[in-house]
Formats: sequence, C-alpha cells, structure tokens
Amino acid sequence: MSGGRGHSSVSPVLKRGSDMTKLPVTNTEQLLKIDGHDFTMRPGFGGPAIPVGVDVQVESLDKISEVDMDFTMTLYLRHYWKDERLSFPSNRNQSMTFDSRLAKKIWVPDMFFVHSKRSFTHDTTTDNVMLRVFPDGKVLYSLRVTVTAMCSMDLSRFPLDTQTCSLEIESYAYTDDDLMLYWKKGNDSLQTDERISVSQFLIQKFHTSTKLAFYSSTGWYNRLYITFTLRRHIFFFLLQTYFPATLMVMLSWVSFWIDRRAVPARVPLGITTVLTMSTIITGVNASMPRVSYIKAVDIYLWVSFVFVFLSVIEYAAVNYLSTVQERKERKLQERLPCTCSLTHPNQMMMSNSYSDMDVNTTGNYGIAEDVHSTAKYRMPNGGNGVQRERILVQLALRGDEAARHTGNSGAYSSLWIDTHTIDKYSRVIFPSAYTLFNIVYWSLYL
Repeated sequence: MSGGRGHSSVSPVLKRGSDMTKLPVTNTEQLLKIDGHDFTMRPGFGGPAIPVGVDVQVESLDKISEVDMDFTMTLYLRHYWKDERLSFPSNRNQSMTFDSRLAKKIWVPDMFFVHSKRSFTHDTTTDNVMLRVFPDGKVLYSLRVTVTAMCSMDLSRFPLDTQTCSLEIESYAYTDDDLMLYWKKGNDSLQTDERISVSQFLIQKFHTSTKLAFYSSTGWYNRLYITFTLRRHIFFFLLQTYFPATLMVMLSWVSFWIDRRAVPARVPLGITTVLTMSTIITGVNASMPRVSYIKAVDIYLWVSFVFVFLSVIEYAAVNYLSTVQERKERKLQERLPCTCSLTHPNQMMMSNSYSDMDVNTTGNYGIAEDVHSTAKYRMPNGGNGVQRERILVQLALRGDEAARHTGNSGAYSSLWIDTHTIDKYSRVIFPSAYTLFNIVYWSLYL
C-alpha cells in the first residue's frame, strides 16, 4: 500500500517537470534567467548596433481632420530582435508566449511616434501586448496602438486635392550606433485591411521608407515612415457647395427678364441671392482651418458671389437711368400745354406787346422767311396786328414740334432704349462669362 502511494505521488511531479507550459511563473523567470541579467541595458551592449525589425498591420484609419491638420490610425506594431539573455533549452524548439507583465521586466525597444499628438495602447480587457520568446533568444513584441499624428496638408486645391500623410517611428534613446531600426520584410512589412475606408477620401496607396534623422544635441537616429496617399471625394462638395452656389448665380439672372418697373420683384431677388451666397461661404469657412492662402473652393464661391452682386448692381444702373428718363419726360410734359394753347388763334389773348411788335423785330429771331410765307393771311382792312399774331403762333408751334421731335424727344427715346439694352445684353453676357469661368476652373483643378 505504501509503495503504491509512493509511486502515485512521484509520477505527477515528473510529468509537470517535462511540460514547459505547465511551469509556474517563478520557474519560467528562472528558466529565462530574468534575475540573472541586467535588462536595463540593451542586448550586446558595447558591441555593434542591435538590429530591430519592424512590421505593421493597419487596422483602421479612423479620422482625418483638416481643421486640426492631423489623422488618427489604429495599428498593430510588431518588433523583432534577438536577446541571447532570454535563450532557454528546449527539445521541441517551441516558443513561449507572455503578456505585458513579463514585458515590463525585460528590455524592449523604446519606440515612439514622431509628431504624434496623442497615442495609447489599448487595455480592454487587458493590455493589448504580446511577448513571444523563442529558445534561441529571438523575441517578438507586439502591441495594439491608436495614434493621432500631425499631417501638414496643402489645401490650396481643396476640395479637389490629394493629401500625403506619414506616420514616423523612431527610437527615443538609442542612436544608430546602438539600435538599427529597419523594415523586416521591406515593402511587404506594411499590411492593410481591405475594408479600410475613410468617408471623404479614397485611399490610393500605402508604402514604407527608411531615413536617418539628425538631432544636433543627440546624434543620428533611424526613422521608419508609413506613408499613405489620399484623394478627396468630390461628390459631397458638389452637392453641398458647388451646386447650390451655381443655382444661386443662375437665380440672380432671373431679374434680367423681370420688368424694370417691378421694384418689389427685382430687389428682394437680388438681396436673397446675395445673402444665400454669404451663408454658403460662411458655412464652408467654418469647417476649414484659417490658412493664409486662397483655396480652390474660395475662388469658386467668391467669383459666384461677385456675379450675384453684379446682378444687383445691374438693376441699380437700370433703375437710375429709368429715373433720369422719367425726369426728362416730366419736364417735356410741363412745356407742352403752353405751346398747344396757341393752336387756336381765335381764342388767343395776345398781349399788346405782341401786337405792337414790328415785323423786323421778329426777324431777329430768325422768322423772316416765315413772314413771307404767311402773307396770304393778311386782312383786307390792313390788319397788321392780326398778321403778327398768326406769325407768332405758327413759329411757336413749329419750334415746339421741332423740339419735341429732334430735341428732348430724341433724348427720351435714347434713354428708353438704353435701359432696356442693359437688360438685353446682361441676359447674354452674364451666362456666357460664368460658363467661361466654369470651363477654366474645372479644367485647371480636375
């Protein structure tokens, strides 16, 4: 009995000793010799730079902000290096996998994101960190990170622009003399999810590159670049900005077909289009950074605003010329009753000054020829006074008729034609000029 109990108590211990995955944590640390080495120093300290390979899998491109000039990306960042201090004996050459608790006790590369504004390692439900150690001392260190980094955008062609942003990875403390950072698989080191999409952009391509960065006080560092190119979708801005602005310009042209005397119709139409264009411009600028250069959308909106404004000025010119025309018409009407009263000589009450006037006196006013032409109106009784009265009536009528047909009436006709001609030409000039502007604009920016 006792021998049987002794055999049953020894066998489980032997089995636990041969199964590496069943070892307690303390035995694992002893196996990796955690306490026997100083892991504050890099592997191979004093020798050549330790190579650290990197590969990245982009999980999502969360947000791109033109106002803040940045982008937010979630990715899996993996590091590969060899630390012989972590080597351990293994008959089956199997690796051991650990979480973030062991990663805090050994040496890991001190990577950081250059030009990052915010970044964090996900910790739900636990820290998203994985450490895998192979028997020969090779290490795989992986973590899931979300980073918000700066992206200097050129918005001069907005919203018909293409932006290039980059995420830069670098060691914070170790120069290229101590740590050689490189892409583990070259261009294949960057992997992306096929479902990655951004609402306003089309992701054209991702690619990797490596450069050296120099700091005057610390030296040269290896820097890895993840560069991606984005092309903005134009359809949203066509519906929200370009199409409404074009409609407002076309609506302002309606006033050219409205009668110039319909002030309550033409004035509110012009004011409404001007205010609507101002609202569109304000709405676009509210969602954009305050850059010191002109954007493509600014050119289109301000030119459209100028066209709408000029349509209001056009009606002001038409209204002013119409007012001048009416003034001259009233002056002409005020003169006509005085001359028309002379058309009936029998009802004429001529003053004695006119009856006593000498024919030679009237000749001073250029009526000598008219005196001879009215000789047939002489009375047989020598009525020279009546003859003089009739001569004056005829001259007054002829002068008024000449003035009415060649003088003031000509000016009135000319003004009446000009006010209508402005509207007539505007119906052609405004649409033609705006169409030409659109052709030039879209040919330059598309």
